[in-house]
Amino acid sequence: MNSGTHASVMGNRKNKAVVETVAQIVFTICALFAVLAVVSITLYMIISGTPSILKVGLGEILFGTEWMPTAADPKFGILWVILTSIIGTTLAILLGVPIGVLTAVFLAEVAPRSLAAIVKPAVELLAGIPSVIYGLLGIYLLNPLMYKLERLIFQGSTTHQFTGGANLLSAVIVLAIMILPTVINISETSIRSVPAGIKSSSLALGASHVQTIFRSILPAAKSGIVTAIVLGVGRAIGEAMAITLVSGSSVNAPLPFNSVRFLTTAIVSEMGYSSGLHRQVLFTIGLVLFVFIMIINVVLNKILKKGADDNE
Repeated sequence: MNSGTHASVMGNRKNKAVVETVAQIVFTICALFAVLAVVSITLYMIISGTPSILKVGLGEILFGTEWMPTAADPKFGILWVILTSIIGTTLAILLGVPIGVLTAVFLAEVAPRSLAAIVKPAVELLAGIPSVIYGLLGIYLLNPLMYKLERLIFQGSTTHQFTGGANLLSAVIVLAIMILPTVINISETSIRSVPAGIKSSSLALGASHVQTIFRSILPAAKSGIVTAIVLGVGRAIGEAMAITLVSGSSVNAPLPFNSVRFLTTAIVSEMGYSSGLHRQVLFTIGLVLFVFIMIINVVLNKILKKGADDNE
């Protein structure tokens, strides 16, 4: 090797080392920024949400059922709001996840390419529709249907307060539709990434196509599907605008035909005119929502880790 070639090789190695060093620094800065953002948000929510807990009492806020922040004797109970968020999100997940996963299976394993080429862009278009549009469609299409169902069920009732169709069921259906694109896209990607050998081995052993899908492919894609569910839960529990329009936004027990208020809609509905202790309690609601999301992420991440360990 002559001196010119040796110098060129050494120069390339130095350039690669510089590039790798710069890339490592950039990645480290990005990681630190992400951690700093999470820590900053956490501290801000704790600092902003704690004062009202000290003034009103944690038990009164979490377990009280009366929400009258502007009354002469104000009440700040958010138990119905918390239960509404839990029940509404759970029902939306139970409704939307099976539909989303089965749609992903259809696109990845069953649908002809020509049909999948039509359905997949439509699913991606759903993800790009603003949430306020879902809310408007819910008002003009879903709420009237719910009102007819409400009148049919409670016809002649003197105790039921009619909501015009703006109730928990409407909110659940809208949430379920809104999480579909996330669940479908991530689940489909996970299903397509399953090694072809798993499918061919199952078929070679005599399993049918349907048996192969449910006993071999879906278990192998479990981690990706759980990730889709995690993101779907985040989308559902964090949605505000669409739910504000279709749920009625009143603090009531989370019954199917009651006008209800979620944690997010409680903040959106009253933050604009709140002040003093009322505003501090709204930050406490935000802190409760933040804690819920953190708990859900931790639990589902443990499920993911356990699934990965089982696969190994």
